[in-house]
Amino acid sequence: MLPAELRQMDRVEPGQEFDVERLDRGDYRLIRRAARPNDGAVDWLLACPEKGFFVPVASESTATL
Repeated sequence: MLPAELRQMDRVEPGQEFDVERLDRGDYRLIRRAARPNDGAVDWLLACPEKGFFVPVASESTATL
């Protein structure tokens, strides 16, 4: 676990993932993994307090573009 002071300084959020690189005996480096595009978007949409706001829209094929 990272101390709160370091988490605050580096804006480490709950659930962020890191790779660990061994530098030497007892010395390690944490490398923050880049967030995937749209990571959490589905959870955010499902958490919308107003249900029924989404209405599917018919679309044309992109084959003609």
